Amino acid sequence: MFLIDSHCHLNMDYFKDDYREVAQRAYNSGVKSFIMIGTNYLDSQRGVKIANEIPYAFTSIGWHPHDVKDIGDSSNLFKIMKLAENKKVVGYGEIGLDFFKNYSPKDIQIKFFRHQIAVAKELNLPIIIHDRDANEEVTKILKEESAFKVGGVIHCFSGDLDYAHKVMDMNFYISFPGTITFKKNRELVSKLIKSIPIERIIVETDSPFLTPEPHRGKRNEPAFVKYVAEKIAEIKGITFEEVAKWTTHNCIELFRLNIEK
Repeated sequence: MFLIDSHCHLNMDYFKDDYREVAQRAYNSGVKSFIMIGTNYLDSQRGVKIANEIPYAFTSIGWHPHDVKDIGDSSNLFKIMKLAENKKVVGYGEIGLDFFKNYSPKDIQIKFFRHQIAVAKELNLPIIIHDRDANEEVTKILKEESAFKVGGVIHCFSGDLDYAHKVMDMNFYISFPGTITFKKNRELVSKLIKSIPIERIIVETDSPFLTPEPHRGKRNEPAFVKYVAEKIAEIKGITFEEVAKWTTHNCIELFRLNIEK
């Protein structure tokens, strides 16, 4: 029985000096695979490089809503698409909308969200969604752009049960990070996790961000995804092994991972 960290950023500068050691710690602790996430062209390029170096690593490509203001013309999307020729690229994202920080103007976010869904469909890659304070708009765009054809995951899920059902009906999984171990909103989080079928859940760290208890305040890393799985097991009243089995199965199915089960 092992775990997969479905969303981490070992391809960011936070890990530039020790990503090999961090990856090995994860593997030694039972996290036998992880997926690095692209947020712009350079991150995506670095993810491919590291994934080619580490046998049990995979990566995604894409432009984060914070960064889409920097895409410029479509040539940068073509550059991203070229990276998808590498067999270690298993997803497209994280893409989506962030109406909380609005580092990129809303109209630019919406424009490139639609464009990138089209790219993901052309490449036949599942979509990794970033959604902050934009549930209604994300649902609308996913439906209008027929995102169900490739499916995907809502990363760091922060919506309600109604939203969860809407995206699950469009062939999307729900991913939970270390924030579910925090005391804040614990009752609401518990009700949500109890209501979502384990068959639709995957786990993540979002390393180096959102470090779970008992390591809160330190840099997050893929080895810590076990604390997310443990909390889900506790909330659902099932064994850790069952959570590991299902979340691993779900991640392998979604991203079509070529790893030993």
